[in-house]
Amino acid sequence: MKLTELFKDDKLSLSFEVFPPKTDTVFESVKHATEEIAKLCPSFMSVTYGAGGGTSKYTLEIAKNIKANYGVPTLAHLTCVSSTRETVRERIADMKAAGIENVMALRGDIPAGLENADRSHWDYKHAIELVRDLRESGADFCIGGACYPEIHPESATQKEDIRYLKEKVDAGCEFLTTQMFFDNNLLYNFLYKIREAGITVPIIPGIMPITNGNQVDRAIKLSGSFMPQRFKSLVDKFGTTPAAMKQAGIAYATDQIIDLFANGIKNVHVYSMNKPDVAEAILSNLSDILG
Repeated sequence: MKLTELFKDDKLSLSFEVFPPKTDTVFESVKHATEEIAKLCPSFMSVTYGAGGGTSKYTLEIAKNIKANYGVPTLAHLTCVSSTRETVRERIADMKAAGIENVMALRGDIPAGLENADRSHWDYKHAIELVRDLRESGADFCIGGACYPEIHPESATQKEDIRYLKEKVDAGCEFLTTQMFFDNNLLYNFLYKIREAGITVPIIPGIMPITNGNQVDRAIKLSGSFMPQRFKSLVDKFGTTPAAMKQAGIAYATDQIIDLFANGIKNVHVYSMNKPDVAEAILSNLSDILG
């Protein structure tokens, strides 16, 4: 099932992101976690991809298993940073052979040690180039991309960021999933600006439940997300008590999702961190809302 068909439906939906194992030794435990989330019957599940393709084979194995054995539509991530066009063509062929219908086209994080390297000779510098190659590959993929409700860390201004985003959509991106955010007003302002810029594809908000106080610094480092005082107070109060922080983090994420649904958002994506219990708790909190 192509996700664009799902997004046409007026029914509210919740989806989850999972990540593949980094090594064979933990494959079975990670596979089990993704299966437990699949058993919750989310609207779809996305499967991330290691930098440089390091976990690409696991991405496909997890995505194929979820789709074939649990009937959950899948969205396989594909990153292109520091990859050659030949390598990407091989990945595209693998995805096509695996029956993948939905692909998330991402540049990916710059590998450690190459942050200041000369990238002029790289085949891919931006996700736009990957979107174009996916569109021109002949594979009938539904192509998604990423967007930042605040600003991409490498963009000088949000106006510049939105201009590049419009280029990505024009290149063939059919929907966009946001980076995590903790203040819904940031998303609402962002949606107004991109609609004004002529970007009309579906936008799927990405919500990260912070269930461990140690996650906060990492979340800020990864996304540069603004942390509202309400959220900071929550972490200050409960961050050193694991059970309380977990419950509070799930409640905060649930509150964000309810507010999004109440304000006209139909599809929300949750960064589950491979935690079936967290995914289940959020779904339970929304059982009557989702219907």
